[in-house]
Amino acid sequence: MNQIIVDVGISENRLAILEDEELVELYIERRNNKRIVGNIYKGRVVNVLPGMQAAFVDIGLEKNCFLYVKDALGQEYFNKKDFVDREISIKDVVKQGQEIIVQVIKEPIADKGARVTTNITLPGRYLVLMPDTQYIGVSRKIGSAEERERLKAEIEALKPENMGVILRTVAEGKSKDDFREDIKFLLKLWQKIEKEKKLGFAPRLIYKDFDLIDKTIRDTFSKNIHEFIINDENEYKSAMDLVELLSPNLKDRLSYFEESHDIFRHYKIESQIHKALERKIWLKSGGYIVIDSTEALTVVDVNTGKYVGITDLEDTVLKTNLEAAVEIAKQLRLRDIGGIIIIDFIDMSNEEDEQKVLNLLEKSLNKDRTKSKILGMTELGLVEMTRKKVRQKLESVMQKKCHCCDGSGKLLNEYTLLQRFEKEMRRIALHTSCEAVIFEVHPTAFKIFEEEFITRKEIEGLTKVQSFIVPNPSLNFDDLKTKAMGSLENVKKVLNDLSTK
Repeated sequence: MNQIIVDVGISENRLAILEDEELVELYIERRNNKRIVGNIYKGRVVNVLPGMQAAFVDIGLEKNCFLYVKDALGQEYFNKKDFVDREISIKDVVKQGQEIIVQVIKEPIADKGARVTTNITLPGRYLVLMPDTQYIGVSRKIGSAEERERLKAEIEALKPENMGVILRTVAEGKSKDDFREDIKFLLKLWQKIEKEKKLGFAPRLIYKDFDLIDKTIRDTFSKNIHEFIINDENEYKSAMDLVELLSPNLKDRLSYFEESHDIFRHYKIESQIHKALERKIWLKSGGYIVIDSTEALTVVDVNTGKYVGITDLEDTVLKTNLEAAVEIAKQLRLRDIGGIIIIDFIDMSNEEDEQKVLNLLEKSLNKDRTKSKILGMTELGLVEMTRKKVRQKLESVMQKKCHCCDGSGKLLNEYTLLQRFEKEMRRIALHTSCEAVIFEVHPTAFKIFEEEFITRKEIEGLTKVQSFIVPNPSLNFDDLKTKAMGSLENVKKVLNDLSTK
């Protein structure tokens, strides 16, 4: 069974995708750091670099965005048979100081700014509208040649003049009526964007794409998802309205989870998130894999560990590698690892066994919506592959470098600590009659709680519990220790005693 579980909080929303109760994807959207992929901006070219065949564009973010020459040219250029990259220089496409309309196609990652394109795309439920091209395409995941031709014929009669369309995977088996409503909605959206383009000066936001929950409903919620569960009543009602508009046949699969329990703990997601941040992952057989990342690439090492096999060494190695291939594909997807990936499977002397492992790895990667490519096995027996970088890795979202060990270890970041504070406040409010509580935290974390004063007050207002935060140097940075709780009067006495020590 496939499920989408949404944990709505004051400081952040978390969305988990489960397959047979196993966490396979996790998305986190924070109040002050929301995703920008899909957003459309009026930007200004600040620098043109012919040597890199790229330009930097200011769209109002902290870092300028990267515009590659291929992303600066219209799609029609690439449909010409005589098109050659080197014939067109970036300086012939954009000029310094020029105002241009761009769409974000890749989030800022580490020290790199976002990547943008001038080829605007507007995703709907069943199709993607491309206002600047006349191309018609069909998702590669629709394998039937007959169905692909039928879909092309259906959309040809509906396609807006001088615009292009790509039919998404969920379009399989759908009719003209389904596509007609999608096109109607997207054309209205494009007309609104066209008006916004003419207003104001760069840099400015023209169109903001759906938030995490709405985007998941549009892009992921399909007949393959058996349950979509949200723990916030307002978000549930909003989601129901969108499902009614986009996929009314899926309404009965959307449900509201009462807030008397922690939804992620209820579905055993928290423990799986913790494991997704660990360096070593144990396999069911007793073998294990180790994942290490650098800025340039990620290395995965496979080991037999405690597994000794049943028949012979060759059989033990093959079974461990096959199990590892499935787990590696899952971990790359869950941890959102992109870029160059090197996998060091246990050495196999049989070429047929090597091919079995590669085939299973490729099959397992097919479940991943992010594009990946296996390049083969090197002479050293290392598997080379790539996975498209779209977002920050999960560890970058949830962790930061430890200030005590200069980056040699990692720990939960302040946002996760604040989220833990919120969950504990909710638990106290639901299961006790306490009026107030004292938490002890590391002095560095204490400063963060002081800076997040407004968020704390919102949490207090929601839970009707007053909180007091005191520093304790003996604690670790990610500790949140309950010192005392009870009536406001008694808690204040404890607080006074602490201040006099």
